[in-house]
Amino acid sequence: MISGAVWSALSQPAAPQPAPAPQSAQQAAAQEYIQETMAATSRSGRSAVARATAYNSLSGQTDSTPHITATGTRTRPGVVALSRDLLRSFPYGSRVTLQDLSGRYNFGNRVFIVEDTMAARKTGSIDIWMGSYRDAMNFGARQVRITAVR
Repeated sequence: MISGAVWSALSQPAAPQPAPAPQSAQQAAAQEYIQETMAATSRSGRSAVARATAYNSLSGQTDSTPHITATGTRTRPGVVALSRDLLRSFPYGSRVTLQDLSGRYNFGNRVFIVEDTMAARKTGSIDIWMGSYRDAMNFGARQVRITAVR
C-alpha cells in the first residue's frame, strides 16, 4: 500500500517552477557568499580554535636559522608555524585556512601550509609568517579557527 502511494507520487509530473525574482546587489552578494561558504565547507576537514600571532625572520623571534623552517624550506608568505600539540592534528605539509573569530582580520580564501613549529612551551597556538616586523606587530594576537583543506 505504501509503495503504491510512493510510486504514484513519483510518477506525477512536477509542478512548473516560477521564474526567479530579480535580486538586489545585496541579495546577490549574500547568495555569492553562501555559495563560497558551501564550497569551502565541502572541501574542509578537521578544525581547531587557536591563539594566532605573527612572526617574521628576525633572530630574536626564531632559532639560529631565522629564514629556514622546521621542514627545511625557506620562510615565505603562506607559511605557518604550529605549536607541537596542534601538529598532531595538522602535521607538516597540511594545507589550512584561517578564520579570525573576531571578524577584524580577513584572510579571504587564502590557503596556508604548515611548515614550521613553535617553542615547546607554546600550546594551542599558531604563528603566521609575515614579511615585515611592522606587519607582524600590527597583526597582534587573536583567536582563529584553523581548518584543514582536503
